[in-house]
Amino acid sequence: MELYEMKQSLSKNQNKLKSMGISLDLDSKRKQIEENNQKMQEADFWNDQKAAQKLIKNNNQMKQLVDSYDELTMILSDLNESVNELSSTFDEDMNELVQEEFLEASKKFEEFEIQVLLSGPYDNHNAILEIHPGAGGTEAMDWAGMLYRMYMRYCERRGFKITLLDYQEGEEAGLKSCSVQIEGPMAYGYLKAENGVHRLVRISPFDSNARRHTSFASVEIVPQFEDDMDIEIDEKDLDVITMRSSGAGGQHINKTDSAVRMTHKPTGITVFCQTQRSQLQNREACLNQLKSKLLQLKIREQEERMASIKGEVKANEWGSQIRSYVFAPYTMVKDLRTGYEVGNIQSVMDGDLDGFVDSYLRSQITSDSNE
Repeated sequence: MELYEMKQSLSKNQNKLKSMGISLDLDSKRKQIEENNQKMQEADFWNDQKAAQKLIKNNNQMKQLVDSYDELTMILSDLNESVNELSSTFDEDMNELVQEEFLEASKKFEEFEIQVLLSGPYDNHNAILEIHPGAGGTEAMDWAGMLYRMYMRYCERRGFKITLLDYQEGEEAGLKSCSVQIEGPMAYGYLKAENGVHRLVRISPFDSNARRHTSFASVEIVPQFEDDMDIEIDEKDLDVITMRSSGAGGQHINKTDSAVRMTHKPTGITVFCQTQRSQLQNREACLNQLKSKLLQLKIREQEERMASIKGEVKANEWGSQIRSYVFAPYTMVKDLRTGYEVGNIQSVMDGDLDGFVDSYLRSQITSDSNE
């Protein structure tokens, strides 16, 4: 890279880092960390273990963010001095060293950008993934099954733990619906990029005339409810039905009257679980799913209120089309929110979603900085 290009890029990153520091309100976080450290030294700190663990978890996250910011600020400052020195007295050996330092600093800056985007209040939670086919019968159900396989591969790549909560197999192919619990570091933070409608264009294997078909399936990602969160449900608001477990799953499905369908009357939200061994366990799993969906509803309401206060006009991304997967007449996967696209569609269907997730997170940085 030419020296002037390096200077421009470095200046841009320093200004961007400063803006991120202001938006993150790091001064308040530093004060909060000090206060939390004092609380952790108090004799009665561990009397309420849940509260103590929550405070420690939040404090560690804040400290990691602040430490990363301070480290990156120092790295960019030192690099700026080296670049200025190189400008006044050019030396080939020093130039190579500065180039290496610049590449390393750029990598750390990109990592910090992602860390900032994954510092939301629910990003560190586990996630619940649901997939539902759109209209179109077998073709749509097959597409939903393909998406299920894609996300399972993605979760395996990231080392996430997968627990199947419900899987309703399609009559001929694919699935009618599924619900999966996904556990791992920042599971919701990464997977929230997948929330919306996914569109498939291909030559249908179910069409004897080999015509091109367009299919849709919706993907819903919600942060998993945790015990330290304040969401209460009145038993009178619940309509609970028990039934015999059914569908695919082999050993995963217990063929007894243990399946539970739970409907929250005030919101109309319905959840279903049949994979646990007992009706009581399935009921508990349903309750946690319901609380997770109510949490997601709360998040959306907060976002809508903030948008209203700011006077923003935003498309409702919940249920809107976010990505197209084209198998014919050419191959391409394109994210309609960011413009990011990949020609190797098979790698995407095998779970290589990092580029799409990364571009989505970066687009959120861009949109936040423009507000």
